[in-house]
Amino acid sequence: MASGPTGRPATIYDVAALAKLSIATVSRVLQGTGPVSAKARARVDQAAQELNYVPLRAARSLAVQRHEAHGLVLPDLAGPFYGDLLMGYERWAGEHGQSVIITVTHGNPDPRRSVMDLAGRVDGIVVHGNALELATIQALQKAGVPLVLIAHPPIRSCDSVRTESAASAEALTTRLLDHGRSSLLFVGDPSSGYDVTERYAGFAKALEARGLQVPKAIQVPLTEEAGRAVAEQLLQASGSRPDGLVCANDELALAAMSVLAANGVGVPDEVVVTGWDDVMAARYVSPGLTTVRQPMAELGRLAAQRLHERVTGERSRARNDVLATQVVLRDSCGTNRGMQKELRSNR
Repeated sequence: MASGPTGRPATIYDVAALAKLSIATVSRVLQGTGPVSAKARARVDQAAQELNYVPLRAARSLAVQRHEAHGLVLPDLAGPFYGDLLMGYERWAGEHGQSVIITVTHGNPDPRRSVMDLAGRVDGIVVHGNALELATIQALQKAGVPLVLIAHPPIRSCDSVRTESAASAEALTTRLLDHGRSSLLFVGDPSSGYDVTERYAGFAKALEARGLQVPKAIQVPLTEEAGRAVAEQLLQASGSRPDGLVCANDELALAAMSVLAANGVGVPDEVVVTGWDDVMAARYVSPGLTTVRQPMAELGRLAAQRLHERVTGERSRARNDVLATQVVLRDSCGTNRGMQKELRSNR
């Protein structure tokens, strides 16, 4: 919990006392209203951070609330993944009379302050991936804010939901090795998120099992632009070309396939390409994209349900849910020409 002088949740009066400023000045800083000097703002921010201060939401008790409000903190909104995640979350929340406030941290100069302010306006918060630093998540925990993490390493006493990544990545890479591919590259930055770290770990485990050297991942963001750039660099590089690209998501893979095809490089005959997510485009490109299907809408739905359980006190013990994924074999991997096959991962 947030800690005031007596161990109780910190109040605006505690913040004012620690910052040695008037209540009016502190209120203007916290509410963002009226002129305040940069020095005063810095003192209030420092005091609020030290006390893990979170403004109390009016009428927080469910006995007097008309509905719950959920905060959903995402690193970005670009790409099909977040659309499906939001659809699942919003659908469950809407069916159960809850409102959702979305905060995006990419490009935000002070995500901690934005999220601590959000915590004062909602009953609980869901955080996706690396949208927040660990210190901010821990500050929310100390302030007693109900939390659920998506695609994030489990944290003690905190709910988390994620999809299985390592086993499916290992199974997919093993399939490529079984069909004669021996020079594979992983495309995507493992440090960009826990799920990508797990995918690279599965890729590496498959290579190590064959006694093969594990190449460093090509550390690029998970965007179409990065996928095109990687393919262009491979075309321009001297020496032997890798015979396979294991991409961390479908956007990278589809963009790389497009560049390779435009430059006369055959997929999968010369280079195999795989992705992750199974976005709609993966089913209709030619060749069809081999990928891993993860239940993105279900991930959002489950996160909303878990937060509701925490907010209402229906459950107090933390849960770590892991949803199964499916390897979907299509023509881009060259191991399943002319048909589609799905391999389900273990939970």
